[in-house]
Amino acid sequence: MDSRLTAIVSVSFLSLIVLRRVALAVNLVDKPSARKHHLGSIPLVGGLAIYLTICLFLLNTPISSSDIPLFLLCSGMLVLTGALDDKFDISVKSRLLIQLIVTIVMFTLCNVQLATLGGILGWGELTLSSSASFLITFLAVAGAINAFNMVDGIDGLLGGLAVITFSALGYLFLTSGQVGLYQFCLLVVFATLPYILLNIGFPFGARMKIFMGDAGSMFIGFTVVWLLLAGSQTAESSFRPVTALWLIALPLMDMATIMIRRIRKGQSPFKPDREHLHHICQRVGLSPKLTLLTICTIATVFASVGVVGEALKIRESTMFMSFILTFSGYYMAICHIWRITTFIRKVSSLLPLNKPTPQISDGDHQ
Repeated sequence: MDSRLTAIVSVSFLSLIVLRRVALAVNLVDKPSARKHHLGSIPLVGGLAIYLTICLFLLNTPISSSDIPLFLLCSGMLVLTGALDDKFDISVKSRLLIQLIVTIVMFTLCNVQLATLGGILGWGELTLSSSASFLITFLAVAGAINAFNMVDGIDGLLGGLAVITFSALGYLFLTSGQVGLYQFCLLVVFATLPYILLNIGFPFGARMKIFMGDAGSMFIGFTVVWLLLAGSQTAESSFRPVTALWLIALPLMDMATIMIRRIRKGQSPFKPDREHLHHICQRVGLSPKLTLLTICTIATVFASVGVVGEALKIRESTMFMSFILTFSGYYMAICHIWRITTFIRKVSSLLPLNKPTPQISDGDHQ
């Protein structure tokens, strides 16, 4: 296994280096703008390299899991759509249409669908009708893709959140005996690690920086929702549906919060802005690195709640209500973040530790 993991990292790293050159040649790059404050044109090939690495290993050493060819087909359609969006900036409607087509393939050919919500309401299993199942499956696919797309705003964040989610998923699959899906998660994690290093500038600095691009966020989001459905909606389920909410809680909460705030302002929920959690963290004074650490820590705590809740078999209705209360608190905190920050600063200024220490000159000693 160790040699295979080393091979995954090596192939992913080499793919990034090769595709970086290709991206520069065909101008598949992200350029600075009013919303994007990075320096220079950055190649958008992180997602392409991760997808190609996973394809190579799945096709040559197939993991024991059903529907892998259809997964690669569906994710390939989304990666291609994302690459076209990175290059030509295609419309939201076009992206949603492709996501709808992918959902139809999942629903009809793979039988990968959200058919039950479990016991989240507390009075037995909530099973969905066929039409409701299709609609909610589509919302899950579109929601996960857009949630991971929206958090991709600072170096290392999308890759870090992906590693947290896939690691939590892998643990749940391993402890439930789903070895094939555990290996799948491990493959995604190790294929993502080289991207994270280059994205944050290690070891070559900013001159070799690479971005994930929409191709990457679409692939990550789709792979997450595919595994969440595979893990919670089959006869051999590894976890309950409510646990899935906690595994991607932070991206979901950030997306829902920002969309609600845009709608309340009379704007399109898909209108780009600088109101995401990572933007807010930096505006209240956190450095990019501290912002990355803070958000990944919160995401790890949320995912851990899901894992622990599953291990202890805490009632689904309790887990669901806890999620709703947590989201409500998150939403209110973001909406009033400036008041909260001002209050904290005022309180901090009153603490003895934050008062200036009187300076004593040599002549003041008795």
